[in-house]
Amino acid sequence: MLDRNRNRTTVRRFRRIAVCLLFGLLGTAPGFAPAAAAGLTAAAPLELSPKTEARCLDVLRSGLKSDEFWPSMHAAEGLTLAAHGEEVRAVLKPRLSAETDDQRRCGLAREIVRAGDVFRVDVLLDVLGKDDPYAHIHAAESLYKVGRIGDGRLLRAALERRENPILQVMAAAALGRCGSPAAMQLVRRKLDDEDVQVSRIAAWVLGRLGEPSDVEPVRENLDRAEDAFTRCFFEHALAALGDAAGREALRRNLSADDARIRALAAVFAGESGMRSAASRLTSMLDDPNEDVRIRAAQSLFVLARPPARDPRQDICVDVYPATDEHPRITEGSIIGLRDGALLYAVSEFIRGTGDAAAAHIVARRSSDGGRTWEAKRVLQENVGQRNVMSVTLRRLPRRDAAQHPIGMFYLVKNSLSDLKVYLRISPDEGRTFGDPIRVTDAPGYHVMNNDRVTILSTDRVIAPVAWTPDIRKRNHLTAFCYYSDDGGRTWQRGRREVDMPRRGAMEPDVLELRDGRLVMILRNQLGYIAASYSDDGGHTWSEPVRWDVRAPEAPATLRRIPATGDLLLVWNNNYEPGAGHSGRRTPLSAAISRDEGATWTNVRNLESRTDRMYSYTSLIFVGPRAVMSYYVRDEKTGRLSSRFRSLPVRWFYESGKPSVR
Repeated sequence: MLDRNRNRTTVRRFRRIAVCLLFGLLGTAPGFAPAAAAGLTAAAPLELSPKTEARCLDVLRSGLKSDEFWPSMHAAEGLTLAAHGEEVRAVLKPRLSAETDDQRRCGLAREIVRAGDVFRVDVLLDVLGKDDPYAHIHAAESLYKVGRIGDGRLLRAALERRENPILQVMAAAALGRCGSPAAMQLVRRKLDDEDVQVSRIAAWVLGRLGEPSDVEPVRENLDRAEDAFTRCFFEHALAALGDAAGREALRRNLSADDARIRALAAVFAGESGMRSAASRLTSMLDDPNEDVRIRAAQSLFVLARPPARDPRQDICVDVYPATDEHPRITEGSIIGLRDGALLYAVSEFIRGTGDAAAAHIVARRSSDGGRTWEAKRVLQENVGQRNVMSVTLRRLPRRDAAQHPIGMFYLVKNSLSDLKVYLRISPDEGRTFGDPIRVTDAPGYHVMNNDRVTILSTDRVIAPVAWTPDIRKRNHLTAFCYYSDDGGRTWQRGRREVDMPRRGAMEPDVLELRDGRLVMILRNQLGYIAASYSDDGGHTWSEPVRWDVRAPEAPATLRRIPATGDLLLVWNNNYEPGAGHSGRRTPLSAAISRDEGATWTNVRNLESRTDRMYSYTSLIFVGPRAVMSYYVRDEKTGRLSSRFRSLPVRWFYESGKPSVR
């Protein structure tokens, strides 16, 4: 009897949370494109009259000052959508510093992130990571709303919280939005949950993230609604998915007696692209309910914005095309900035394509996800007798709550027996960098590929290198790691080296496994990707073993996908014994491992032209997208350009060969 009463209490508590969540927090997720998901044609933007626009801004600015907390957050959302994010940040940042309630901290941090300060995602992750479950649902919902999930570990753990189905759904929404097919399957299962309060949240998520095939399952749950307020969640989801009956129900709900229904209908009218509702939304600017007025103003601005870009778009841009002056532009690295922009750095060689040609490091910035780029600037002058090259940009462990410095790692090449790794740290998002810090303390030739530094869960920074005393006299390399436990200020060398036959163990990449061990993958001349393991944080390494993945003598890149926890491998899926480098560096392929590298599936080609070669990949994850760079070598001219590529994470799961074999 005691357990039964406890279970009833838990269910009642979750239902109270659901009401608070769905009426107090729901709003527009950035980049949400229901027309794309539903296969609808996006309408031209609504033209707001100066009088209506001024009235909308007045409603939102008044709402931002409201004594009612959640309506003020909705007003902040609306102002950001109206391109007044700087104003929102100025108002909310002092409030966040003073706030102690974790649910409200989530609301404030979420709107600050949406308004252009990505760093405040840390607040949401900190709340989600607390032992106290008080604000976990709010944190998960807010992470979904801003499309940021950190490394995904906390949200993936929340998926397992069966005693809290609402948290499960919101965690699944965040992960599903960032590319997890399994998370979306969980949302679809929860649509049929015996508790209709859970089901309606699942319907709300599917309205934003679902496909046309979700229309019928959502419609089948309409009759389960016990009241008009619950029913409207299913109706509005159908409207967003393009269902005609759902859109008609949404129009009726804009005039409902219940202010909660009117507010939610106003939100979905904008998200569903219903320009036909503009007149009614305009009249709602004078609604007696403050939140209804705010939501109406928000949706009018949503309808006035250009159509959202299709989230399935493959963005492919040769940001650094080779020229006579710069015939080789290679070894790039990309990092996300605090304001949501991308910084893309590369090694730009001058009048030569060889590894010893003069080179410096340049960068360009993009504020639209990589579609367009600002003019290039020099990040690191050539201070070497030969060149500087092979850049890695990494967000270093923060030194305090306010600082998230960017580390720029690079090689300084003086001769074939003098190649060292250096680090410079930027406190201002890459605008300036501090004095160089030497990472490799020994003489010799230290090779660290571009985009290779790994930050462990312990905050240890790992810099994997391949080394030889003199690459001309001894063209055989061994691999090991340098590491820093103080954010890159000082460095120590690991104790054991990894060796392999012929030219040795080359161009290592390191990743942290779920069990805390590290794996180092290695370029070699044996026709496969080799792996070595460390169980002491990179001090010592096992004898290398063969992964069942064929490969030429070329580097491979290994990362963990935040939304799923799976491993993603990018490499040249080719092997030609006896050929130079054991085969041409095409195709450039990707594969998924769900078992920490034991097996590989979902093999897809990123590039496959036979008159081009592709290599030296960089790879990060930004929200729902995998963001990459790699060189493209034109076999006719010998020139090497640097290509930017951004794909939705879900692309890697959609099709492809079942395995690498």
